[in-house]
Amino acid sequence: MKAVAGPDWTQQRERSHAWVLRLMVWLSRTFGRRFGRAILRGIAAYYLLFAGRARRASRDYLARALGRPATWAERYRHMFSFASTVHDRVFLLGGRERDFAVDVHGAPALLAACAAGPGALLVGAHLGSFEVMRAMGRERAGLRVAMAMFEDNARKINATLQAINPAVVQDIIPLGQLDAMITLRDRLDEGCLVGILADRSVGDELGALRPFLGEAARFPIGPWRLAAMLRRPVFFMTGLYLGGNRYRLHFEPLADFSDVPRERRQAAIDQALDRYVAMLERYTRAAPDNWFNFYDFWRHP
Repeated sequence: MKAVAGPDWTQQRERSHAWVLRLMVWLSRTFGRRFGRAILRGIAAYYLLFAGRARRASRDYLARALGRPATWAERYRHMFSFASTVHDRVFLLGGRERDFAVDVHGAPALLAACAAGPGALLVGAHLGSFEVMRAMGRERAGLRVAMAMFEDNARKINATLQAINPAVVQDIIPLGQLDAMITLRDRLDEGCLVGILADRSVGDELGALRPFLGEAARFPIGPWRLAAMLRRPVFFMTGLYLGGNRYRLHFEPLADFSDVPRERRQAAIDQALDRYVAMLERYTRAAPDNWFNFYDFWRHP
């Protein structure tokens, strides 16, 4: 499909303040998760009332996902789900994985792929929690999971969470740096799983239009070119938040670029993107509260 320019979400300013984040971390670690969640309810209400851009994006997205206008209660639950997954990172990074009830679906296929060759790519979206997947990988299977990410847009949150567990920095591969490709390849060769979120483009990165929730949306091509060059199996992954302390992890085989010849690479990339968008729509409709792109995802020239 035709490559187009898309929305520059990287220019969206964070509304959070560093001292507020640090205070929330201290309160939660001192008085516990239940106390922190009580404060979160007020924070979610504040954002619903006063964060106009996020509120409009949530309203428009939920209307697409639900097939009807969302109620105020549904819009509040959307905000609270996002706040909950961010808050839970405090405990997941702090070694409190056993505080959570996590169901895992599709792990045997992923483990089989890891046994067949070193490393695999996990492609997800801003849907649910990636951190719960990393935590459960360490806790249950002894897997090392690195994350390739664009860090600048959430610098305050990342800095605060790194203060909780400095070791997390070792498992973050910053995208946009000259040696990112080499670092990714080395981590995979070490047997790591490397996750990347493939629903947002960065800057002037080329994208492709695909139908998503009833209208064409722009998806980046870069993650799929990267997977093809690295010649690795690719799994769709998402960690859906179900409320309370419950999560459900899903892994599905998405593509395998291990033996794709160069002349078939573009066709394989297009097929992988089609499958990714179809899976993303299926899980988004199944758990609409877990979509955490609070901007106009469908806006493009």
